[in-house]
Amino acid sequence: MALITYREALRTALDEEILRDENVVVIGEEVAQYNGAYKVTEGLWAAHGDRRLVDTPISEAGFVGMGIGASMLGLRPVIELMFWSFAYVAFDQIINNAGCVRYMSGGLINVPIVIRGPANGGTNVGATHSHTPENFLANVPGLKVVAPATAYDAKGLLKTSIRDNDPVMFMENTLLYGEKWEVPDTEYLIPLGQADIKRAGTDVSLIAHGRAVLTCLKAAELLAAEHDINAEVVDLRSIRPLDEETVLSSVRKTHRAVVVEEGKPFCGIGAQLVSTIQEKAFDDLDAPIGRVTSIDAPAIYSPPLEKRQLPDPQHVIEKVLRLS
Repeated sequence: MALITYREALRTALDEEILRDENVVVIGEEVAQYNGAYKVTEGLWAAHGDRRLVDTPISEAGFVGMGIGASMLGLRPVIELMFWSFAYVAFDQIINNAGCVRYMSGGLINVPIVIRGPANGGTNVGATHSHTPENFLANVPGLKVVAPATAYDAKGLLKTSIRDNDPVMFMENTLLYGEKWEVPDTEYLIPLGQADIKRAGTDVSLIAHGRAVLTCLKAAELLAAEHDINAEVVDLRSIRPLDEETVLSSVRKTHRAVVVEEGKPFCGIGAQLVSTIQEKAFDDLDAPIGRVTSIDAPAIYSPPLEKRQLPDPQHVIEKVLRLS
């Protein structure tokens, strides 16, 4: 096992998949000579050249659309976005083409593309650079949505996503890129649609994805130390497909649930989880389901105010205590 950063795990996955499959190409702004806006692709252009790492103009509508067309013709493009906020100008291609073409072709045309990049607030870059659109994308039949919380998951899920024959929206977090975790030196894959119990517990289920998982883990530590509450942390890892059974099994064990996300509350991922738990595990609940989200407003530019806008461990603890 090696102790590496989240960005290094992503880079390793890309490197291994480029070597494994000649159809894998990385496309995006500054991904080649400049090594990527967040240095995820550092060294890959020097190792693999212009045909495998392709720099593009600042035109998401252009290069996302090009990647989708290339995937329909047999390539496996990995599109890097500087921010997922910028994908909105390419939603026509993502939703109407990538999301629908396999269905509309009767299964004759696959779209094996991965679109990846940071989808988060918390970096004080303003409302137009801080969107978390995983709920929008998960609403579209035909798109898969993945949100790894750790370097281990980032590598295994990215490799699986690249090999998948459907379009995968891969949601990262800028604040995770420099964080380190242990990652195996050997190859491994993590199936899409398989959640992970990051911390076993008996008193309440904290259900999250992306960086919110780390928020829950910290909250669980404090709940145990200060309130003698043993929280279980469920990491969705994959939002669509969603591993309902792992979520429901956890709730049936703990009888309480709090869903946590950095997205907005209205029509969010948490709302879907609450609906699923209410419908399929209502009789197992001993308290109403709690939700913790960001404040329902555009991302705040001010650093101290944006910090308050996003969920933190104390928000999670307060919600859990209300259910006890």
